Amino acid sequence: MNLNLRAAILHNVSDNDQSQLEDTIVDAIQSGEEKMLPGLGVLFEVIWKNSSEDEKKEMLETLEKGVKG
Repeated sequence: MNLNLRAAILHNVSDNDQSQLEDTIVDAIQSGEEKMLPGLGVLFEVIWKNSSEDEKKEMLETLEKGVKG
């Protein structure tokens, strides 16, 4: 079986509005389930690919602060 996980995840959220996307992200984080990590990764990939260089820099600064906590 050849499953394209990235395509499946994008298909599952392609009709979602901002509120539904936020709910998906919050639910995935709050659940703490490892199986949700690939979906969050795909959503982050979409954000990254559609961000300006300044937005990417800001995300990296936020990420660095978060991981150094």
